[in-house]
Amino acid sequence: MTRALISDFGGVLTSPLQEGFLAYQEESGVSLEELGTAMAKATEQHGDHPLFVLERGEITELEFRERIEAHLESGFDLTRLRTLYFERLTANRTMIDFIAELRRRGTRTALLTNNVREWEPIWRSKLPELDELFEVVVDSAFVGMRKPDPAIYELTLERLGGGVQASDCVFVDDLEINCEAARALGMTAVRFVDAEQAIPEIESALAE
Repeated sequence: MTRALISDFGGVLTSPLQEGFLAYQEESGVSLEELGTAMAKATEQHGDHPLFVLERGEITELEFRERIEAHLESGFDLTRLRTLYFERLTANRTMIDFIAELRRRGTRTALLTNNVREWEPIWRSKLPELDELFEVVVDSAFVGMRKPDPAIYELTLERLGGGVQASDCVFVDDLEINCEAARALGMTAVRFVDAEQAIPEIESALAE
């Protein structure tokens, strides 16, 4: 049986994502609660969460900013948020080295990320060995769907090919909702907390 690992990017192969958002909160004075409220109001106005449609590639980064800014008194500097976000995003070398070792052992690998179209060159630069680590890269912004939509998991399986089935896959993500969707399709899912916890769980699942 061919075994495969499907990994998230941000928060699994990198440091935690909230660090950049907290830095923006401190610098701008716009709290995460205020941003959340603005996103909720934008959702009511447009019928879908602005981050979700951004990550599906249905609106541009500029349109996303405008939707949020319309509901913030103090404005929203998305360019600055993006800068702080990526300045504080560092590679998780322990997980990256682990996946490289899995590749050497013959494990099939795919990256499945919810991301932003305009940010692709930046996040890829954080992982120069991306194409050596992963046979398949599925980026939500370029396929018009995002986790936890079952269709994006099924697309990842299709692109892996070679007869890989959901039951052959171990999926790792830092968000439980995305893990739940993977389990519903028959994958084994590991909720990532840190490398010390996740690696033994992944190893055990791949060995089953």
